[in-house]
Amino acid sequence: MLTLNRIRACVCASVLGAGGVLTAGLHQRKNSWSLSDKNVYDWSSEEEEPDGRARPIQVLLVKDDHTFELDEAALSRILLAEEVRDREVVAVSVAGAFRKGKSFLMDFMLRYMYKQASEDWLGDNEEPLTGFSWRGGSERETTGIQIWSEVFLVDKPDGRKVAVLLMDTQGTFDSQSTLRDSATVFALSTMISSMQVYNISQNVQEDDLQHLQLFTEYGRLAMEETFLKPFQSLIFLVRDWSFPYEFPYGQEGGMKFLEKRLKNQHEELQNVRKHIHSCFTNISCFLMPHPGLKVATNPNFDGRIVEIDGDFLNNLKVLVPWLLSPRNIDVKEINGSKITCRGLLEYFKAYIKIYQGEELPHPKSMLQATAEANNLAAVAAAKDLYNKKMEDVCGGDRPFLAPNELQARHGAIREEALQVFRGVKKMGGEEFSRRYLQQLESEIDEVFVQYIKHNDSKNIFHAARTPATLFVVIFVMYVAAGITGFVGVDIIASLCNMILGLALITLCTWAYIRYSGEYRELGAVIDQVAGALWDQQRSVFPYVLCQIPYILLFLPSLTHPQGSTNEVREHVQCKYL
Repeated sequence: MLTLNRIRACVCASVLGAGGVLTAGLHQRKNSWSLSDKNVYDWSSEEEEPDGRARPIQVLLVKDDHTFELDEAALSRILLAEEVRDREVVAVSVAGAFRKGKSFLMDFMLRYMYKQASEDWLGDNEEPLTGFSWRGGSERETTGIQIWSEVFLVDKPDGRKVAVLLMDTQGTFDSQSTLRDSATVFALSTMISSMQVYNISQNVQEDDLQHLQLFTEYGRLAMEETFLKPFQSLIFLVRDWSFPYEFPYGQEGGMKFLEKRLKNQHEELQNVRKHIHSCFTNISCFLMPHPGLKVATNPNFDGRIVEIDGDFLNNLKVLVPWLLSPRNIDVKEINGSKITCRGLLEYFKAYIKIYQGEELPHPKSMLQATAEANNLAAVAAAKDLYNKKMEDVCGGDRPFLAPNELQARHGAIREEALQVFRGVKKMGGEEFSRRYLQQLESEIDEVFVQYIKHNDSKNIFHAARTPATLFVVIFVMYVAAGITGFVGVDIIASLCNMILGLALITLCTWAYIRYSGEYRELGAVIDQVAGALWDQQRSVFPYVLCQIPYILLFLPSLTHPQGSTNEVREHVQCKYL
């Protein structure tokens, strides 16, 4: 019984995904909006986009051993671009069973985003469909999670400019993926997106709803902690709807169908409906007709509108604007706080850590990961404020600042950054956030040490400290060698001469390092030693110089016979005392 429950939990977790299309293979051509000649791309974090054109970027990789890897560099390149990183983000994901036309639909969304200012956004009838990789056939196309490399900026009706991110996901239950693969991809897409399009073929079956149950259960548990619904918009998109005489195509017919479909369930199955409503803020449904036999049976179909059925196109013209128009898109929120692209990156990194283990996590761990990412995003925002303000105080183009003044400015800015962290709504409670506050304080103090060094490097006297210290060492050793040599203490004189020579070589080495920039680690060691001597030389060196004559009174006993000791002492007393 336990094994059966575990298998059912895994199946429930694997609900959505991404994939190819219910149509035939493609013949790719360049068009005016696609920004690429092919519809299959291979671009990783290690290489730049060679022609500057937008393309799908693989950010979640599913390896051959069924482990997952997040391409943080590629994801950062998209989400931390200067024009979008501080914008509130709208994340739109399409997920569902494989080979049901998800990527095909995503490419029409891309076409709308590039041409939404035009009423004729579908384009020319002979224009091939490009963007996310898609093709007809029975084998899967998309793996992992792909994100379109261009983030679209859209003006909301209230004047806010938001960033729209389009995600394509691997389809569930293909022949090459394990249940855990499907579960992970669906879970991530649901947790990251603000609008999850659940792509279903022909009808909403009971297993389609049960696939959502694990995630709605997670939502129920999360609600006990946050008192808010964990997910935002869920759109059931029923493809190839064959009963328009019962429920007409479109959103209105879809809502009536979904309401009846959920209402007619057995009492035992009503929990699924309750869980869905308790976890998603908005739930809607759209019924789409079949795109036509030419699309489904032509192996050379490349997405030209002229070959697509008219009913499908008419409803497509309604569906895509209904999803993506500025007044309908939902900004990503977690725990009631709107998320920026920078924050979404932190959540992505936190969530993927959950799934890099061998077993699916308990929903509680997802909540903990959300709280962790929430706090890390607050830490990043506070550090960003601290760095910006400290750059204004003592950045590269600012003059040297007195240490006391720098310390005072640091204290004020540090407190301001801590207030920013405290002011952000965070999950997990005060106790959970305390260690992140301590982490922020520690990181700010570490950064301040670097600012102190940077500020000191602008002080001409500080820059001359190392050579000045070495010159003092050379001078002291020279005097000591002369005195000890004069009185005949050759061992001490030789030691002083050796130290003098080492100091001279060190001075020449330091000068070469400063001039050439090579062996910087050695230069840092020399500076550290010289700094320690500099801090002590004012008290140590004068004391040593004052004590030398007295020391010399006792040295002759080491190198002269007893009879001549008194003569040497008398000579030293007369000359030095």
